[in-house]
Amino acid sequence: MPIFRPPSEAGSLILQATVGCSWNHCTYCAMYQEKSFRVRPLEELIAEVGLARRECGAEVRRIFVADGDALAMELGHWEPLLLACREAFPRLRRVSAYATALNVAAKSDAELRRLRALGLSLLYVGPETGDDVTFQRIAKGAGFAEHGAAARRAHAAGMKLSAIFLLGAGGVERSREHAEGSARLVTEMDPEFLSVLTLTVVPGTPIATLAARGGFELPSIERMLEELRTIVAASRPTGAIFRTNHASNYLPLEGRLPRDRDRIVATVDRALAGAVSLRPEWARGL
Repeated sequence: MPIFRPPSEAGSLILQATVGCSWNHCTYCAMYQEKSFRVRPLEELIAEVGLARRECGAEVRRIFVADGDALAMELGHWEPLLLACREAFPRLRRVSAYATALNVAAKSDAELRRLRALGLSLLYVGPETGDDVTFQRIAKGAGFAEHGAAARRAHAAGMKLSAIFLLGAGGVERSREHAEGSARLVTEMDPEFLSVLTLTVVPGTPIATLAARGGFELPSIERMLEELRTIVAASRPTGAIFRTNHASNYLPLEGRLPRDRDRIVATVDRALAGAVSLRPEWARGL
């Protein structure tokens, strides 16, 4: 503990195959600070699948493989694990995991195709930004080009993508570049799912230390809503389910892009004009 999962995996069986994050350098992230990355022994995982079968029955349809970037596991770990899941849960429809562009780059095309054939069908990838300066400042480990390449290779293997972007990641200084770059990267990655979260400066993180020294300033709520507007208005995904339902956000929204673009932009405009209530600070969280 703690275990983190996307909001859309609330009803999924969570299988913690790895502990922590293999990268764990992102300046804004406190999720895995207290963990050292490791892959759990395969025999433990297979036994846990058996336990889940006994406890949950055969009706499990979705599995989320934790922790921070479980795609980092070698194929030799993934293959028997996915086979065990498929045998234990004959109604299984989706297996998903967090991943990074670095994880995808470390897998061959054949490995990605094999993972998809075994049931790994959805990757949650969080570029957070599309601005290469911001990528460097938040120590993401990969930039615009690497995330675009990762998306193309995952799609070529038959996997779906859920892309995650972070309002405020560029600070006041790079707010416009961050928003415009994020819109371009959404277009480049063309994800099936698109989520936007809002940066929280968490005490103890490098970005919090930087902020305390005056080196980073979180944009105002109004400015972050303007970033959201830019991302929605300027991005051109082929067909993405769009959500800002994460607890960090001031303005929960949902819809499909491009179908609902005008409606979503109009709602953001109404919020900027004060005609839509925002989530109060006490109701926000990570």
